[in-house]
Amino acid sequence: MSTKPAGSNTPAGRAWPHRSSELGDRLPDGFVLGTGTSAFQVEGGAREGGRGESSWDPFTATAGRIVDGSNASVAADHFHKLDEDLTLIRELGADAYRFSFAWTRVQPDGRGALSRTGLAFYDRLLDGLLTAGISPMATLFHWDTPIRLRGGWLGRDTALRFGDYAHMLGEVFGDRIDSWITLNDPATVFLNGYALGTDAPGETRRFAALPAAHHQLLGHGLAVQGLRAADVRGRIGIANVHTPVRADSGREADEVAAELFDVLHNRIFADATLLGRYPEPPEPYLLETRMLLETDPDDLRTIHQPLDFYGLNYVQPSRIKAGPAAPKSPAGPPREPGKSETTVSFPFHVTPFREFPVTGTGAAIAPEYLGVALAELHARYGDRLPPVWITGVGAGFADATDRYGVVEDPARIDYLAEHLIAALDAVAPGGVAEGVDLRAFVVRSLIDGFEWTAGYTQRHGLVHVDFLDANRKRTPKSSYRWLQQVLAAR
Repeated sequence: MSTKPAGSNTPAGRAWPHRSSELGDRLPDGFVLGTGTSAFQVEGGAREGGRGESSWDPFTATAGRIVDGSNASVAADHFHKLDEDLTLIRELGADAYRFSFAWTRVQPDGRGALSRTGLAFYDRLLDGLLTAGISPMATLFHWDTPIRLRGGWLGRDTALRFGDYAHMLGEVFGDRIDSWITLNDPATVFLNGYALGTDAPGETRRFAALPAAHHQLLGHGLAVQGLRAADVRGRIGIANVHTPVRADSGREADEVAAELFDVLHNRIFADATLLGRYPEPPEPYLLETRMLLETDPDDLRTIHQPLDFYGLNYVQPSRIKAGPAAPKSPAGPPREPGKSETTVSFPFHVTPFREFPVTGTGAAIAPEYLGVALAELHARYGDRLPPVWITGVGAGFADATDRYGVVEDPARIDYLAEHLIAALDAVAPGGVAEGVDLRAFVVRSLIDGFEWTAGYTQRHGLVHVDFLDANRKRTPKSSYRWLQQVLAAR
């Protein structure tokens, strides 16, 4: 964790809205620049076609869980407005579109036969993408665990069912999907969902939540096996949110706390998938984390499957201080949270990087640390690291709508440009992550959606969605037009 950010290489403060062609010229030949969404955040259609309930459905129905008291039963209504959204993707000119299958839409109970209605929706989506020459990038699991799978990822059976689900989808769509992502951000599901209770399903088990991390990884390994058994033609990988971790001070207690956080957030997931073993936690926490060192070697062999790419999602670095968090400041992954309150914490907490500006949701704007994340992956895994795809970068900002209905979001343009440039600089000759084979960058997200515990109080889309309009009117923002120009300038 000693890599220093290459701050001097980050072109902070430039007027990127007027320099789209310059950025387009920076993109290497064959580099994939795309955008995406996730099913629960945008689809809606919660009672359409026999869709089953996921862990997020009852979670959103519980008072106090979601900042604005909203739910995702309609969201951006992507389920009914698919044709309009396909037009937006096509006119953007994106190389790839990352979407997720709603597990409960295609397999309502998390087991058994697949739903014809659910499959038909994704069949239309894939047809539209392929007709437009856009590469489909499909995620099998983006947090919507079927509620009928008792215990969720705490139970080993969920991993087994996930492997079956992956194989079945591979048999149906294996000839039409270019890229498969097994899991999205398993660290967030483990920490926020099962350890701290700030996300669905709301479990507060602290270290006793470690089985949820292991079973997700086991499910990943079984899913890779299932996809390969289905002889899918697409590439296969996983995506996790990685955060460079720094101690709040040089005190030994803070250094140990930072090491523990790095293990729980980053290394459990990358070490298991890329090295076939779990990392050894710092000595003061061997008892709490003993299950990592007692894992069945057969499980680790299943988890350690050959991958075609490793997906990196990035939000911000994490500064860690020893000691539990205050009740209103939960220690968890640095995903822009909805600030659900909790009294549960690990023996560490996140402190702010006051030297950086922040997004509308309070996340540090530190694009140079994206380069650090890439450098740390390279330093830790060397030739075990497959090609890296940045599978999710985006941020929430206040969008201004003028009287002509134009949505201006220059801060989002700057944010996306700075992060893309930081990534390209990092892997260039002489960069901090030289040697990393970086092949893709996915902007999150195409359209505004339900932002988990933040509900509709935050917007991340390139396209504005009017959630007060029954028709969910779409209006491309200035960031959409800017990215459109970048893509056209290559």
